[in-house]
Amino acid sequence: MEKQGYRPHTVGSAVRSLKSIARRVSLLDVEAVKAYLANATFTQSRKEVLADHLARFYRYRRIPFDKPHYTRVETLPFIPLESEVDQLISGMGRKTATFLKVLKETGMRPGEAMALRWRDIDFEKTTVNVSPEKSSKARQPKISNTLLAMLNRLPRKHAYIFRCQETDPIRSLDYQRRCFNRQRKRLAEMLQNPRIDAISFKTLRHFKATMEYHKTKDILHVMQVLGHKDIKNTLIYTHLVNFESDEFVCKIARTVDEASALVESGFDYVTEVDCVKLFRKRK
Repeated sequence: MEKQGYRPHTVGSAVRSLKSIARRVSLLDVEAVKAYLANATFTQSRKEVLADHLARFYRYRRIPFDKPHYTRVETLPFIPLESEVDQLISGMGRKTATFLKVLKETGMRPGEAMALRWRDIDFEKTTVNVSPEKSSKARQPKISNTLLAMLNRLPRKHAYIFRCQETDPIRSLDYQRRCFNRQRKRLAEMLQNPRIDAISFKTLRHFKATMEYHKTKDILHVMQVLGHKDIKNTLIYTHLVNFESDEFVCKIARTVDEASALVESGFDYVTEVDCVKLFRKRK
């Protein structure tokens, strides 16, 4: 896979998947492996990915393998409430909370956030340079002053912001994910809200895309935010914006400065009553 140009994290994921299967059945017993996949409780999408990993492994070992066919079932991603995302961030440790805040505000992939260096942050222009992965486009999203303050509180041990070790991005991301999963589970139990335990790193990318489309109704803008090259990957978020039954926070603005501050915080203008402008934002 490395010789074919796969990224280190993709290679690591394939190796871990094969090791997981090998703990349950011998990889050299092709029929036993196929039986294991058939009876496993994984989703069809996960089985399809595992079958691809196995096909590469057997091709490498020159073992005949008739790859099973699994039909991928397209499902809509889970989009939490913003209040739930904020509760999750506030309940994390300093470094994990900052990492989650970056994902929430920029829509980066976890690997892109893990690759951030201090030189990528422009503290004057309040922007961050994103080095793309998975054939995405480079981009430069704006970030809030709150996030800048959180970044400034982190120690600067080396060139990277979040990596534990400069030379091992895979291990760093896996470690970050394990720490996050433990803290998330504990927080969900404490708040008695199982929805919080369903929020993953990838969920925050979906959250950003959905909120941007809800705010702008501009699918090309969302495509640019996510760094997609194919608009087909972005169109899914048009099906997620249906907030009529959701609860909202309502704010009022009497001056231009107050209105500007609300818009910058993600509030949408609704109407004007008695010379007071009303704004709302989904909870």
